Amino acid sequence: MEEENCTMVTEFILLGLSEVPELRLVLFLVFLLIYGVTVLANLGMMALIQVSSPLHTPMYFFLSHLAFVDFCYSSVIVPKMLANIFNNNKTISFPACRIQFFLFCTCVVTEVFLLAVMAYDRFVAICSPLLYTVIMSRKLCVMLVACCYLYASVCSLIHLCLALEIPSYRSDVINHFFCDLPPLLSLACSDVTVNEVVLFTVVNFSEILTIVIILTSYLFILVTILRMRSAEGRRKAFSTCASHLTAITVFHGTILFIYCQPPSGNDVDVDKAATVFYTVVIPMLNPLIYSLRNKDVKDALRKVLSTKMLSSKRYN
Repeated sequence: MEEENCTMVTEFILLGLSEVPELRLVLFLVFLLIYGVTVLANLGMMALIQVSSPLHTPMYFFLSHLAFVDFCYSSVIVPKMLANIFNNNKTISFPACRIQFFLFCTCVVTEVFLLAVMAYDRFVAICSPLLYTVIMSRKLCVMLVACCYLYASVCSLIHLCLALEIPSYRSDVINHFFCDLPPLLSLACSDVTVNEVVLFTVVNFSEILTIVIILTSYLFILVTILRMRSAEGRRKAFSTCASHLTAITVFHGTILFIYCQPPSGNDVDVDKAATVFYTVVIPMLNPLIYSLRNKDVKDALRKVLSTKMLSSKRYN
């Protein structure tokens, strides 16, 4: 790469998902609908957990933070993506790009570890039900969530600081719909081997650690469930885990596909499609999965709605 082709950049141009004009309106409406459902579902889940005393348990404490993280990282990406669909000026300043990446990375890594914490919570609840409230104390729950946020922030800062060391880029055009690290590194003029190795190592370490925690927890859960004499007890135990397992499979499957392979392993368009899934679709799916498949959440929602209806009738 010749030096004259390398320049300092003050802003980037985000190409987005598609440059086909005929698809703009369809893409805008689809993603606007998805984002609207994401915001309502996640904020609704957080509010429901807050106002419903039966949901004031460790499981739903973690779920409220999962909903918060889903809302945050979707909001970091989707509004800018929607604006760029019809905007001819698709630029994003260098500082804004860095902030977007940092917030996105923090939220995603937090979710990775929150899902592992929730697996441990299910393990304690099913394998040691009599000690559940003692083991999963309020102090421990707060500490586990704080550790998730702290670890994610440190990981994001490491990647961000390494990215700031890149002196110049061969282009200011990012073939993506937000400032993700791999497409940014692909534009660097300098050697980014350290960045790629750190990214590959951190992502794989986080994935391996959390997947080991999840698999170990569910192995003990499975053994405990199979030992249950009551068919109703087994059904209820499986039911409480089904939603969490569904969320884990969808989220981790996408993360592994995108990040846990060498940088040259994926096609750009395939990466973008997969990234849309876990940055836009999954934040919408998670609250729906936990509400549609969770009896406690549905009961709490019915109770809240019936209370509101009764209150409105009294005032009328």
